[in-house]
Parts: sequence; C-alpha cells; structure tokens
Amino acid sequence: MGFAVSDELLGTFVPILVYWVYSGLYVLLGSFDNYRLHSRKDEDDKNLVSKGTVVKGVILQQSLQAVVAILLFTVTGSDSGDAPSQLSVIVLARQFFIAMLVLDTWQYFMHRYMHHNKFLYRHIHSQHHRLVVPYSFGALYNHPLEGLLLDTIGGALSFLLSGMSPRVSIFFFSFATIKTVDDHCGLWLPGNLFHMIFRNNTAYHDVHHQLYGNKYNFSQPFFVVWDRILGTYMPYSLEKRAGGGFEARPTKEYKDN
Repeated sequence: MGFAVSDELLGTFVPILVYWVYSGLYVLLGSFDNYRLHSRKDEDDKNLVSKGTVVKGVILQQSLQAVVAILLFTVTGSDSGDAPSQLSVIVLARQFFIAMLVLDTWQYFMHRYMHHNKFLYRHIHSQHHRLVVPYSFGALYNHPLEGLLLDTIGGALSFLLSGMSPRVSIFFFSFATIKTVDDHCGLWLPGNLFHMIFRNNTAYHDVHHQLYGNKYNFSQPFFVVWDRILGTYMPYSLEKRAGGGFEARPTKEYKDN
C-alpha cells in the first residue's frame, strides 16, 4: 500500500525544502567572484550577524510559518480542489497574478511602515538589515514578529484572495520562495530569467540593503509598481567593480535630485 501525502502537507513543507536547495545552489555559485555584487570580504566584514545565527533564525521563522500554514489549511478545509493540470491556463495565470499582487501590496506597505516607524525598525526590522551584504539563505532572516506580519500573513492573504487550492499553492509558494532567495543571492548571473523578466531583482533589492537606499525600493518580491506610484523608486546602474564583480549604484539623475 502506498503512502499518500496530502496537498496541505506538501504546500507547507515543499517551499521550505525549495528554500534550502535553491539557496544552497547559490552558495556554490558564490565562488564566481566576477558575478558578485559585493566581495566575499565585504560579506564577512560588513554583515552584523554570523551565518550560524542566520540559519537558526530562518529555521525558527519557517517553523512558525509551517504551524500557521497547517492551521490555515485546517480552517479552510481539506478539499484540495482541482489539480493544476485540470485547470485552464487562464485560471492558473489569474490565480498566480492575483496572489502576486496581493503579496506585493501587503509586503510593500508593511515593509515601508517598518522603516518609517522608528520603534518597529529599531526593535524588529533592523534584524533583517544586519545583512548589509545579502546572501541567499539569509532571505528569510527576520525577527519572528516580522516574519509573521509580512511573510506569513501576506502569504495567507494571497492564498485566500486568489482562490487557489492547496495543490496550486505548492507551486505558487515554491515560486515565491525561489524569487525571494534570488532577490537576496547577491549574484548577477548571466542568463538569469528573473533579471530579464522582473525589474524587482537582485540588484534592485541590494540597493535597499545599503544605507543610501534604506528608504527606497521597498517592493518585494515581484513588481516595483508601488515604489513607482508612491515615489520610493531609486534608479540605479549596474557597474563593474574594481577587483571583479558588479556594483549597483544610484544613478547620476537620482543623485542630482
């Protein structure tokens, strides 16, 4: 007799597995210094938290997210709905797009508020910004309360408002996880489809992690629409860095403003 794993369990734990596998791939690729946005020396010297602490923090956040996900699936029912292959491409695309917009909107305004509220920044969001030089497996290194407010609640809203089933959510949240890891990987690799499709990418988010970009480029993880509309978009150029690699710098036009 075979052992069947429910879509709810897969929707809970597959994105966690994807996180560590995909971020591990970027750890290996980090040895290619000519594609890094920061040198490995800067990664060691400028970051204010050890990699061991980051791993523990991410595991804690993922554990809390797993508990909330299981509760959410339990409350909304165990019906897995139609499999992606049974849904039309239009329906799947609509669900993905709505979920992306909901997640982006929630995270933009919560993220921006955590920067502008001095108490929340000092005691909560500043934990994520201890990574001045982002790297892949630090993507979900946050204060547990921030993880709950931004990622967990944002994910729950995107799931509920898009109308996707637990089975479809496996694919959506795995995709969102890959995108988030990619945004923090600190690498500008040739042929990266995310860099070709999304303006919100590794360099865009790297600007936000620098002191000069701390009040800009709040959008995550997909589009830059809210930054554009509300005037928090910081234009930048990607330039060759002395010693190898790239550097995202504010454009001359921005500096003159």
